[in-house]
Amino acid sequence: MAYIDFLSVIHKSTVRDYLGRVTDPEFPKAKAAELAKAWAFDYWDGDRRTGYGGMKYDGRWRKVADAMVAHYALKAGDRVLDIGCGKGFLMYDLTQAVPGLEVVGLEISAYAKEHAKPEVQDQIVISNAAQLPFPDASFDFVFGINTHHNLRNFELDSALREMMRVSKQHRYLCVESFRNESEKANLLYWQLTCRTFAAPEEWDWLFQQTGYTGDHSFIYFE
Repeated sequence: MAYIDFLSVIHKSTVRDYLGRVTDPEFPKAKAAELAKAWAFDYWDGDRRTGYGGMKYDGRWRKVADAMVAHYALKAGDRVLDIGCGKGFLMYDLTQAVPGLEVVGLEISAYAKEHAKPEVQDQIVISNAAQLPFPDASFDFVFGINTHHNLRNFELDSALREMMRVSKQHRYLCVESFRNESEKANLLYWQLTCRTFAAPEEWDWLFQQTGYTGDHSFIYFE
C-alpha cells in the first residue's frame, strides 16, 4: 500500500467559503445536505450551495487520467472500474489517454448516468459500492475517488472488501479526511454527503480491518 496523490492538482484549485455554506439563509446546511443526498439535479447541476453547481466536462480530469495511466502502466485491453464515476468524465479521459482501454463506471445516481458523457454513458452501471455486480478479479485496476466517505460504516467495510475482490492487481482510493481540528471543522462545514468522518490513522485501521492493500490518498480542507 502506498500513498499516491493524484487529486491535489484539482482539489486545491477550488476556492471555498466554508462558513458561508453553513450560514446561508436560503440553503441552510441541513436543507442543502438533504437535497444533495438525493443524488439528482440539485447535487449535480443545481445551485452551488447544494452540490457542484453545474457539472460540465472541461477536460480537467485528463491530468489525473494521465497520471494514473503512467503510474499503473495501463495499456490497451486492460479493464478499469471507476467506483462512483459520476458523469463519467474521468472514464472518458482514461479512454482518450489509452485508446483501447476498457473502462466501466459504477454510480448510484441515475441522474448522473442520464447526463453522462455520451461516449461512456453505456459503460456506466447503476449500483452500490457496497455490492459490486462484477465477478472476482474482473478488473486490472479499480479505483474510487471521493465516494467511499459517503458510505455508512457497515457499507464501507463491505465496499473495501469488494474492491479487493473484483480487482486483479491495482487499486486506488481517495477520501476526505482531516489532520487537525481546523481541517475537521472545514470538512464538517463544507461536506454535503459525507457519512464517514475519520482521521488518517482511522482510515489506516479500516484498511487493516478489511484487508484493503491498495494505494490511497486523502483530501484535506485546509
